[in-house]
Amino acid sequence: MNAMSFDATLLDAQGFCLIPQFLDDTQLDTISEWIFQLSHSKRGDPVSNKASGSHRRGGLRQLLERVPQLQEFVRSPGVRTLVEPVLGPSARVVRAILFDKTPAANWVVPWHQDLTIAVREQLDLPGYGPWTQKDAVSHVQPPTDILQSMLALRIHLDDCGDANGALRVIPGSHTYGKLDQHSIHGLVASRAYLTCAVPRGGAMLMRPLLLHASSKAEVPHRRRVIHLEFAAAALPGGLRWHQES
Repeated sequence: MNAMSFDATLLDAQGFCLIPQFLDDTQLDTISEWIFQLSHSKRGDPVSNKASGSHRRGGLRQLLERVPQLQEFVRSPGVRTLVEPVLGPSARVVRAILFDKTPAANWVVPWHQDLTIAVREQLDLPGYGPWTQKDAVSHVQPPTDILQSMLALRIHLDDCGDANGALRVIPGSHTYGKLDQHSIHGLVASRAYLTCAVPRGGAMLMRPLLLHASSKAEVPHRRRVIHLEFAAAALPGGLRWHQES
């Protein structure tokens, strides 16, 4: 792992930071094999069936539960070197998702912020809502301060350029807090966006409130991204993160 190019100041200002080289070929091949084994599992247990169905839809939720080998990886020094300068030593993974754009699952993601978190169970607390269910896991929109204290790490298992559905972002938009649709349209119309082309083995750090979008891949090759969300703070009122690695 190579995180030498990480710039925490740039992350604070822009809401994102690109790391062109993070994993080497051996690490990439190992992680890819873990995911391949899961998505092609012949076992008849409910987790395998659900995972395979999610995979056909373009990804997998609850990735650390389904690929337990990744739990050691997310605690490795290379990952911690990226996360701890931003969130401190108590940061832990609270959600893990695989996004997998393929010719059969090639979708548009409109401009948005990541506003929900995954939790163990629904508890009605002031400032938390609305609630939704995704793959039988409770999700909720928390207060803005919770989202502002989180960090996402996106690890690219394949090359991802402009023609292959790369993420587009509006630098600095995370500083505006939660945005309604009118404000999102206004920022998109008035601010220039950047396309975050990331090579195989590269990574991207981003704040959840950063405005981002992606188009369908014009050249729909495989585009697998492991999306890890980290938080340091405990949730209030007995509410618990769904994943606490």
